[in-house]
Amino acid sequence: MKEKFELNKNDIFALGKEEMVGKPFYLDYSKACILIGDESKAKVHGIPKGTFLLAYYDNDNGENPEAILLRAMGQVHLPNQEEIFSTLIEYYKEPNTSEKEKMDPLTRYAFSFSGLECNVLGSFHKTENGDVYFGSDIDNFYSPSNYTIYKPKDKALEAIVNLGVCEKSEKRHPVSIGKVKYSSSCGFKHNKVNVYVSSEDFIGKRTAIFGMTRTGKSNTLKKIIQLTDKLNTPKNPIGQIVFDINGEYANSNQQDEGTAIYEILNPEKVVRYSVLDKPNFKTLRANFYHDINEGFNIIKTKLGQTSRSGYMEDFVSIELHPPKKPEGEISQEEKDLYFSKMRRYKRKEAAYQCCLYKAGFELPKDKYGNPEKIRFTVSSHISNDPHVGIDPTEGISYEDAIEFFTSIWQHHDEIPYLRDYPLKHENRTWIDKDLENLLIMLTRCKKNSTNENLRGYKNLEVLNNHHTTTTDNYKKEIINFLREGKIIIVDLSQGEREIQNDYSKRICEHIFKNSIKNFIKNKENNTIQFYFEEAHNLFPKHDDSDLNQIYNRIAKEGAKLNLGLVYATQEVSSISSNILKNTQNWFISHLNNTDELNELRKFYDFEDFLDTLRRFAPQDKGFVRMKTYSNPFVVPVQIDKFGG
Repeated sequence: MKEKFELNKNDIFALGKEEMVGKPFYLDYSKACILIGDESKAKVHGIPKGTFLLAYYDNDNGENPEAILLRAMGQVHLPNQEEIFSTLIEYYKEPNTSEKEKMDPLTRYAFSFSGLECNVLGSFHKTENGDVYFGSDIDNFYSPSNYTIYKPKDKALEAIVNLGVCEKSEKRHPVSIGKVKYSSSCGFKHNKVNVYVSSEDFIGKRTAIFGMTRTGKSNTLKKIIQLTDKLNTPKNPIGQIVFDINGEYANSNQQDEGTAIYEILNPEKVVRYSVLDKPNFKTLRANFYHDINEGFNIIKTKLGQTSRSGYMEDFVSIELHPPKKPEGEISQEEKDLYFSKMRRYKRKEAAYQCCLYKAGFELPKDKYGNPEKIRFTVSSHISNDPHVGIDPTEGISYEDAIEFFTSIWQHHDEIPYLRDYPLKHENRTWIDKDLENLLIMLTRCKKNSTNENLRGYKNLEVLNNHHTTTTDNYKKEIINFLREGKIIIVDLSQGEREIQNDYSKRICEHIFKNSIKNFIKNKENNTIQFYFEEAHNLFPKHDDSDLNQIYNRIAKEGAKLNLGLVYATQEVSSISSNILKNTQNWFISHLNNTDELNELRKFYDFEDFLDTLRRFAPQDKGFVRMKTYSNPFVVPVQIDKFGG
């Protein structure tokens, strides 16, 4: 059922005496100072810091075609403030005298006024045909005596906080995300005005959710997923992928009981992946035999952290990419060179796969259900040598392939073709440096030796649980689901930090490359939204200058590819400045230190909220300061709880 949405900006000019709070005594392009009495404050239920106020221009014909939008910021001293202070102090010094006996009503009334400083957010103008226009500045101001200050509520306040979605509401798909909340202590008084967001603000845009743990970041992120899913149609599929570091989106948990994404949304829309075998989850694993680069990258990620010297460092630095095939018309010499490089590469690939087999990585089956064979090309001078006697050209078992490589490694100098190879090939060896490193891993011994005194392939055994024998490529599977408009949840909660980063990076790169490919072919990309919880664990650091990292590229280039980015973290200062600068939507809850707040100061008008963001009470969960792409200023909002 479509949510009812009825807003009229003309309500901004329909306030009455019950909303009037005072008169300004100072006004310029950026600031206003207001004289306001206690009686007026009580009448409007107080004026918390951050309250929206309107300064109406009182013109001669009694209409109000102009209004300046203000935000209450704090007290400002009145010209007679020192006199008031002195009088009060003397009054307080009087002993044993009740207030009624000492302070007359006239004095009490005079002392009930105070000054309120406000920031100017922009101005409303009513055109001759009745339309209301908002500008994010003021083009003129008159003497303060020409203005009256009002505190908007109900329909008028709803029109102000929803400026970004007032226009063309049918097109922008406005959805309620919460209610206006000016402060922690007065939330119960101001909890009836809905705040809407346009789903188009998030589709293909960059959105940040910042706040300390347990202040509602996950709830906000889930709400965005839910709101985005409402736009998902067969004609306009919107894919969403969540990188779930803690497992709270993919799994039920006591802390957020009943609010896991897969529990709330249509199960047919949600596909869950895990690095471990779990019921109702697809496996997030690579076939190390088929996806050579994928598997070897996982190995390098894991072993490269602990292996800093010797043969293991040489192993993780080998090159396992096939040579690039020449394009266009090429000479016979270029063809011969390419095929020579390819033969060398296939030997390396075979030796690497033999290392996997020795380490216990299960072999995939062929279409007949038999273990796959291995094949690569070698000279008949090698295969017919009495020390070898094995020809892998037509395909052999992995046991025979291991015996082949072991023979040429242990008897290299006794095989004439290998021994004399450098003399006939410009001093190049048949066993190049990369193949040598692989043979050390496979045989666990140095050249021309039978002493297995190295761990070799046994170092790979710890990665056996990242391998699958299936022929399905999870990256291709994920991109197909996303193109259909599915919600993908990648559960990374059981993986090591390095593996988490590796899987996240590879999946993002695959989606990005697929979108680039479609873009170049002038093929339309459907929208895909990325969601990152605990983003500081994955994103490049604040001072990282490498703009080619995939997360930076999604932030910078994603708009043209219909790629959206939503990220949540406790640390503003930990996120790459390149990503922050390209972020259009902001949801900020409690941050407890000045380093994070000072970083936030750089963006939009969040400086108005820095001191209140540092304070927190248990009832403030989901209390955010929200800046969306279509709204011209920050709005304080209590986000609705995510649910069915």
